Amino acid sequence: MRLSASPYGYSSQQGGGSSIRLILGVVIAIISLISYVASRSYNPVTGQNQYLSLTPDQEIALGQESAPEMIQDYGGLSPNTSEQNEVNNVGANIVNKSVAHTTPWQFSFNVLNDQQTINAFSLPGGPVFITDALLSQLTTQDEVAGVLSHEIVHVLARHSAQQIASSDLTNGLIGAVGVASGDANSAQTAAVVGQLVSLRYSREDETQADTLGVCLMIASGYNPQGMVDVMHILENAGGSSQQPEFLETHPDPPNRIVQIQNAIQNAPTNCASYKG
Repeated sequence: MRLSASPYGYSSQQGGGSSIRLILGVVIAIISLISYVASRSYNPVTGQNQYLSLTPDQEIALGQESAPEMIQDYGGLSPNTSEQNEVNNVGANIVNKSVAHTTPWQFSFNVLNDQQTINAFSLPGGPVFITDALLSQLTTQDEVAGVLSHEIVHVLARHSAQQIASSDLTNGLIGAVGVASGDANSAQTAAVVGQLVSLRYSREDETQADTLGVCLMIASGYNPQGMVDVMHILENAGGSSQQPEFLETHPDPPNRIVQIQNAIQNAPTNCASYKG
């Protein structure tokens, strides 16, 4: 840093440092964008191009490595073998009778010994989980199929890998902003914007999982109205939560019900290619 005289004493000349930071920031941003664009891949199940940072083998390995920790976090696997067999049978039926069986994903279906948390989720590459708390609320195989079909679509559509690629880009751009400006507050602002973008993408993923989940249900012989019934169950379980929808990971159940009903109505046109 160089000091120069001024009418009020001495001031620092930081122009050179600012220019270097700006150049470094631009380079980081360009590298992040090029890496993201280069990861573009076509998904034959969804018929869409995606930006993916993992290969299928890497997704499968990531899911298998993550599964034990997820199982432990939810109290282990359920000891109820009849429930586990039912979920296995429904999940296998969906996979075997739909387009899912033509993919490389290694599906498994697991009931978690969690009596409190109403939840279901999937990991990259194929592991699918449903908690005892949610399963106990379901009264028909169509409802179970509605939950599992939704989670199977997350795997088929490679939503986790897509989110990871998006996160890599966001982190790279956040780093570029911080380097270029030297201002932590600017980086924090960029981080908030990045989180909101990720939430938007996540809600789009959830909508796609509902819509294509209807197709998987029909392909495997289940009544897609079961997915609507699940939404009513989730709506009732939500109680009096007043958190705005736009800050939620999932769309509100009433909105999802409308979208699912539209998907059911349009199924004759949109679902033909999802049969096994």
